[in-house]
Amino acid sequence: MEGLRILLKPHGIVTLEFPHLLQLIERNEFDTIYHEHFSYFSFLTTVRILDSHGLKVFDVQELPTHGGSLRVFACRTEDSARRVEPSVAKLLEKEKNARLDCAEGYESFASQVKQTKFALVDFLLNAARQGKTVAGYGAPGKSATLLHYCGIGKDLIGYTVDRSPHKQGRFLPGTRIPIYHPDRIRETKPDYVVTLPWNLKDEILDQLHFIREWGGRFVVPIPKVTIC
Repeated sequence: MEGLRILLKPHGIVTLEFPHLLQLIERNEFDTIYHEHFSYFSFLTTVRILDSHGLKVFDVQELPTHGGSLRVFACRTEDSARRVEPSVAKLLEKEKNARLDCAEGYESFASQVKQTKFALVDFLLNAARQGKTVAGYGAPGKSATLLHYCGIGKDLIGYTVDRSPHKQGRFLPGTRIPIYHPDRIRETKPDYVVTLPWNLKDEILDQLHFIREWGGRFVVPIPKVTIC
């Protein structure tokens, strides 16, 4: 931040875009937290950090990208030409109402994450007891967080598929769930397909609409376990 202030001209604008902590919590996107995405900022924290380095946030936009992001606009604190837009106070108030300025807001997030784990594991155990077959779709980085936290291995999800040839013939890390070409789904006709990159749910459901031919159904794990 100090470097940005030094580089900024007297009436210049700094634009920052990054995943938004509040939207991550509201949408229960805990599986996006892994080594590539290790830091998440609230708007409350962002304003405080910029202010401590002589930068004033004068506008903010909430975006749908990456499961929910912020685009923040800032200028030098002494630049009186920039009027602080109502969007700034509105989002600060929204985060305070969500208790992101105290521990309670994060404790409730922990609780909803646990409930998601219980629901997904319960579903997969019941499917296994009934002799149903379950496959996955996709091999994104977020699947490692989800599967390891839930303790799910290839005994509950027999395999997954991915369109990337660089992933086919390999395994999901730790769980050793094999990754195949998407044709594997048509060949094996699983009863359920778990959409691991849930943020691409609509695209995946469209690509795999043919599983309806044998009564197959989709499992979307985030923000809550949904069978469709």
